[in-house]
Amino acid sequence: MCGFAGEITFDGRTASLAGLERMLEALAPRGPDGVGTVHRGRVALGHRRLSIIDLSDAGAQPMSDPELGLDLVFNGCIYNHADLRRELEAEGYRFFSRSDTEVVLKAHHAWGPRAPERFHGMFAYAVHERATGRLWLARDRFGIKPLYVTDEAGRLRFASTLPALLAAGGIDTAIDPAALHGYMSFHAVVAPPRTILKGVRKLPIATIRRVEPDGTTEDRRYWDVSFERGPEDEDRAAPEWEEMLLDCLRRAVARRMVADVPVGVLLSGGVDSSLIVGLLAEAGQEGLRTFSIGFEAANGEKGDEFAYSDLVARHFATDHVKRFVPSSELQKALPAAISAMSEPMVSYDNIGFYLLSREVARHVKVVQSGQGADEVFAGYHWYPKLAGSNDPLGDYARAFFDRDHDTMGRHLAPRWMNGDASREMVAAHFARPGAPDPVDKALRLDTEIMLADDPVKRVDNMTMAWGLEARVPFLDHELVELAARMPAGIKLADGGKGVLKSVARRIVPREVIDRPKGYFPVPALKYLDGPFLAMARDALTSKAARERGLYREDYLDALFAAPAEHITPLRGSELWQCALLELWLQDHGI
Repeated sequence: MCGFAGEITFDGRTASLAGLERMLEALAPRGPDGVGTVHRGRVALGHRRLSIIDLSDAGAQPMSDPELGLDLVFNGCIYNHADLRRELEAEGYRFFSRSDTEVVLKAHHAWGPRAPERFHGMFAYAVHERATGRLWLARDRFGIKPLYVTDEAGRLRFASTLPALLAAGGIDTAIDPAALHGYMSFHAVVAPPRTILKGVRKLPIATIRRVEPDGTTEDRRYWDVSFERGPEDEDRAAPEWEEMLLDCLRRAVARRMVADVPVGVLLSGGVDSSLIVGLLAEAGQEGLRTFSIGFEAANGEKGDEFAYSDLVARHFATDHVKRFVPSSELQKALPAAISAMSEPMVSYDNIGFYLLSREVARHVKVVQSGQGADEVFAGYHWYPKLAGSNDPLGDYARAFFDRDHDTMGRHLAPRWMNGDASREMVAAHFARPGAPDPVDKALRLDTEIMLADDPVKRVDNMTMAWGLEARVPFLDHELVELAARMPAGIKLADGGKGVLKSVARRIVPREVIDRPKGYFPVPALKYLDGPFLAMARDALTSKAARERGLYREDYLDALFAAPAEHITPLRGSELWQCALLELWLQDHGI
């Protein structure tokens, strides 16, 4: 897990080393173990290293192979790198390191743009071919590893975070109206390739991009998950699905133990993280470290789930660390957590993961986390509402959107209302072939869009702010492909995630499973009061905010007067959503 950046020019200029160094400085928290650059005229690559596999200097980056004529920067982990190494060695390739980085480099030479199809893991990378002058950019199947791009004035820059690109300068920082609509409606998610800024785009998931020396580009989607089922899937009994799922889960969790350093688990006390702990214990993992966090209650809402995380830690005898965060510490840490966001993310989980990662990084370098299970196994409350729906688009929008378009017109200033971009985006996804069932349409959309740009991005940004690598076994692509083959009903059973809960009951205490669904609660940011209300008010009434003019003044006045009365359908604070965007923009000087 690391951070990388680079620049390639198309107009004869030499790539800017000064710009590259500014990007690498912004990426420093992602890679505290080393820094390196390579400069070849019109191409410059830079890397910040977090050493996880092959801790020696042989695994340092940028990695160059003079014999093959390739330069590479890579972020992530390829869990099947040992198997791929043996296959490449059989084809005659010679290796100088034990790193998965070198496997990516050799794989690109051997298999070109088909190489990502061979990788089990999370990754983003850039390969420069010296002979052709081409640059290749690739991103993993679920966008677990980020990759941002800006293409202006005869050059392309790319980096692991959006703020790193800002540090290099020369970017159009105007707000993208369609992205703003997504942020305010689609639960603060801006669908790729857009970001909140007009001048920055992100590479979509499961995509490899070819960049020619003249600047022309071509994208290829190398993986898709299909929800179409054959008769054997429709007729398969639940117990058989459970056995198949359990086998797949065991492989997914075991794969993510590949490291030359200890691996821990972020233990929320929910079904997903508890199941990971149970599977590792079942596999004989000893001395497993687990970590939990909690916050002060507010407005009568509890701020921790320690009762369940403690139960799991005791049951499996883990080396458990739990951290309680008082509101005063939460307030103090908020600015740094916002600064760590690659894009503005409204979920309260951000501050939770930020503070938990700070604690965890003192003990381990790698953790497994339970993100993705709800999107893959239908754990959210809106999926049952789509079962048998005659209006999937309308039912999904009513259950998931923070605001419909008409309400948006009463919240945003008129100049930002340029069409219902959020609904159009969802309609386009629902119209695609491969997911005929309404529930499957929502699962595919959430897995491809919401997952990458909310929970997965949140975990990446907040863990990497402390040089911590997070791995997500529920996003093993073979596991996701298996889940997609399951009929929707088997996932919707038992209040959602039915088949996963059935498997979990074999392994973890039933008390963890047979309870109301929990989440990462931070009540102080839901029911803004005192210093948190003052922070929001100061941001939204500042000179910068007034000049930006995103929101209607009467709407802001209503939010300030009664923040607890303005809660979105997904239990979020409308005031915090508005304030977070403004705080992020101001933090990055926009």
